[in-house]
Amino acid sequence: MLIAVLAVAGLATVLGLALGYAAVRFRVDSDPVVDQIDALLPQTQCGQCTYAGCRPYAEAIAGGDAEINQCPPGGETTIRALADLLDRDFKPLNPEHGTEKPPALAVIDEDTCIGCTLCIQACPVDAILGAGKQMHTVIAAECTGCELCLPPCPVDCIIMEPVPTTLETWKWPKPLARAVGDER
Repeated sequence: MLIAVLAVAGLATVLGLALGYAAVRFRVDSDPVVDQIDALLPQTQCGQCTYAGCRPYAEAIAGGDAEINQCPPGGETTIRALADLLDRDFKPLNPEHGTEKPPALAVIDEDTCIGCTLCIQACPVDAILGAGKQMHTVIAAECTGCELCLPPCPVDCIIMEPVPTTLETWKWPKPLARAVGDER
């Protein structure tokens, strides 16, 4: 019995040392600039910027392969934050990638849903719950409003509803532009 315990303890020690060595030897450090850019992006994973998600878009911006104005869900606020972070000039949102819209959530009309699962497959954040030939529903807390579930739905049972204004979602309105020479 003592020999078996010592053998297992010895094996655990050797494997632990091997894993520790591998963790140090093969460690991959991420680029802190990419991390900062990714933190500013809205994490909708919608692909409107032509990249598969926010992280690849952040990597492309950091690498100089993408402009800072390709994110419709982030809108002007995100573009300004990226311009400040990267010390670049502000550019308005590129209309080729879409337009800025207020935040919205997908809602499935459960009476119309046929349970095809196409919306589940299209959702990049797994916010749709359901099974084949069963009705589906959206987990509101997980939905990013990317609208990727809309095109594949064969019965158009998904609508985008604006996020209701609550204390958590309310923001100060943008200041009105004043005419030159207008002193109030």
